[in-house]
Amino acid sequence: MLRKLLFVAVVAGLVGILAPSCKINYTFTGANLSPNVKTFTVYYFPNRARLINPTLSQSFTEELREKLTRQTSLNELSESGDLEFEGQITGYEFRPMSIQKADESAQTRLTVTINLKYTNNQVPEENFEKSFSAYEDFDSNLSISSVEEELSAEIIKKLTEDIFNATIANW
Repeated sequence: MLRKLLFVAVVAGLVGILAPSCKINYTFTGANLSPNVKTFTVYYFPNRARLINPTLSQSFTEELREKLTRQTSLNELSESGDLEFEGQITGYEFRPMSIQKADESAQTRLTVTINLKYTNNQVPEENFEKSFSAYEDFDSNLSISSVEEELSAEIIKKLTEDIFNATIANW
């Protein structure tokens, strides 16, 4: 009996000594950042696509800033943040999908492509440059002008989620 008590006391003592040195970093947002990272900068993403949506650059840039602000505890800087997001919109196109009889399209796809340069000034091994694309399909009977704003907003949400996952969440 005394032996069991001594064993339990030794194990409890070791746990008491070792447990404080273990650090578990858990967040509900999926953020997986070095503790040294405190700030971010999102530079304006100009639209270099052949087809231009005049509000896309501003909308995308603002949505990325807002996502980083909402889902991390990082502070935004106008330049030289610990994390830097820069790039350009390289594609904005409508393509027919689901061809039916008489070469008519039942669906049209809007695709947006962003080229991102991600710089982690605290952990340079994580730096990368990559292209991200997202799309939404819509009924070809609808006019582009009637669906473009809503589709663009949905695509921007997908793109910012993909970028967040590739950079902050490291997925």
